Amino acid sequence: MPDIKIRLRPNGPMVIEATSPLDTTIEIFDHVGNAFVIPAGKVAVALCRCGQSATKPFCDGTHKTCGFMAQELAPPRPSA
Repeated sequence: MPDIKIRLRPNGPMVIEATSPLDTTIEIFDHVGNAFVIPAGKVAVALCRCGQSATKPFCDGTHKTCGFMAQELAPPRPSA
């Protein structure tokens, strides 16, 4: 099983979650290599997709009031 799971919430953020919290640390870096501060022991982080968050790259819930709409679906798994 992968150590990190990324989930797109309907009309909301991208949630990055450690599936093995004891073995995995989530790290997020900007384009020049500086790390964003993530509290120790945090096993899930919500990243903004609407572009309106005051705490980018993190979600602050603004998607609920700015009209952001996105409900991407992955292709269904093939049946065996």
